[in-house]
Amino acid sequence: MTASKPGRSRMSGWLAEVRTSAIGTRLPASAVEVAALAALLLAAVGDSRLWALPPAVLALGLLAWTWRGGPPAAGTSVVARVLLLASAYLLGAVHGSLDPALAVGVAVAGLAVLGEPLLASAFEAVYPVAANLPGIGSRTGRDPDTGRVTLVNGAAVLVALVCAFTGVFGGIALAVAAVALGLTLYTGLQGLRQVRARRRSEAKLLAALTAYEPVFLVHWSAPAGTAYQLAMWLPYLERLGRKFFVLVRNQTNFNEVVGLTKAPVVMRMGLNQLDDVIAPSLRAAFYVNTATVNNHVARYTNLKHIQLNHGDSDKVPSHNPVFRLYDKNFVAGQAAIDRFAANGVSMPPEMFTIVGRPQVENVAIATGPIASIANPRVLYAPTWAGFYADSNYSSLLVGYDIIKALVARGCSVVFRPHPYSQRSAALARECERIRTLLADDRRTSGRPHVFGAEAEVAMTVADCFNASDAMVSDVSSVVADYLYSEKPFVMVAVSTPADRFPEAFPLARAAYVIDAHGGRLQGLDTALDDLLGSDPLAAARRDLKKYYLGDIPSDRYAQRFLDEASRYL
Repeated sequence: MTASKPGRSRMSGWLAEVRTSAIGTRLPASAVEVAALAALLLAAVGDSRLWALPPAVLALGLLAWTWRGGPPAAGTSVVARVLLLASAYLLGAVHGSLDPALAVGVAVAGLAVLGEPLLASAFEAVYPVAANLPGIGSRTGRDPDTGRVTLVNGAAVLVALVCAFTGVFGGIALAVAAVALGLTLYTGLQGLRQVRARRRSEAKLLAALTAYEPVFLVHWSAPAGTAYQLAMWLPYLERLGRKFFVLVRNQTNFNEVVGLTKAPVVMRMGLNQLDDVIAPSLRAAFYVNTATVNNHVARYTNLKHIQLNHGDSDKVPSHNPVFRLYDKNFVAGQAAIDRFAANGVSMPPEMFTIVGRPQVENVAIATGPIASIANPRVLYAPTWAGFYADSNYSSLLVGYDIIKALVARGCSVVFRPHPYSQRSAALARECERIRTLLADDRRTSGRPHVFGAEAEVAMTVADCFNASDAMVSDVSSVVADYLYSEKPFVMVAVSTPADRFPEAFPLARAAYVIDAHGGRLQGLDTALDDLLGSDPLAAARRDLKKYYLGDIPSDRYAQRFLDEASRYL
């Protein structure tokens, strides 16, 4: 798709709203429009100006309510505001002599409000092209403030109504309307300039990338708040010592990546825009997730396409047949390869390369048995609910009881939930309950619990690993990464009963398992006794470590990835 299509869609939707509202084929879609229409009708047929006052006040109140979260986008509630302006005109025309200044002010304010959908449509075509790329500059300019236009135009509607109801000199309404129209026109001009700047940048993009001579690109497209997928790989891609750029497909991702790297960041939204970024010097494309739009780049047969993924686990998405799309899948260990075959996904061995998980190179390895630690610190790192029911492995709904049991045993806790936990209201509530529990216990007992921004922002995942003596998690890539430390861990069985859990998720052979299938906790005390006491699975963890994370010398662990990636550059 191109950038202008969303704008056309918004414009056509607004025109349909105007047509259906104006000709009366149905009631206006929102309560604010119903109230504004009532004000218009009462202004036309009422015996007094005051008849129209209650619905007009209600409409204004509803507008204020819908805009309470911040400045609304241009084009919001256009029909309601036009109806209110028409009401202001009728109040003067029907109930006394019409002030010419008010009439002109209503017309001018109407032009400003009716111009908003055009303004919004124009700004759909304002977006950044590149940052940090020599010859292009940073971006097309500061994002325009179209919400300010909506607020000023809304003020013009309010002033026109006040003048109409009170009989105050209409010149005030005219002056405010003139300011509103001027701001609308100025902002529109600003948008047109930025569109032209964007087009100039696009015209120079391929030449700038060709001159830059990148050897590889990193393609990333993901929902907001998932920059960790890319962030975990950027330091190692930078260590390759070759020129590269990050290719993103939406402005949210663009803004996130610009804060993560000094490498060029390029945004191309449509499939037909990608030819502009395939510079002759490119040899490979790396991917860190299995986004559907990855196939837009994978169609370039002159590149070697390498999937890195953003973690290794026994989850369903980790053996998705879509991994067949790539020339190479860089995996942490033999477990990742066997996982595909075990789940009926046939892939030839040459599609895989074992590179370990370079992100764990700085994870400290246990120096002694956990039983020798008087007050151990336990990391609780639950995953989220997943996009689909078959990938919901989160233990957060029973996490509060697990944390209570740990605190009762004198443990301190590091709590780091998956960032996507906030996408679910139920999981977000459980996260807050756990933070409150830890905060209360820290005040009363003095135990050094770590949670909130300290654990989720200030500390990396590796920092949390190193700050703990044991971990509780579920089916998540953090479990495989934690295996590198050789420290004991618990896995909470949510999607499968505990007796069938190791069969479905082989990494559980090295874990103490708590059964939470069906929402009831079973085996909690037994698992915690083993976790914090005799730790009978210590040898099993050391064996599985090589299977999941590669048989790679620790002093050159990250170098394996660098060597294998360099082969394709």
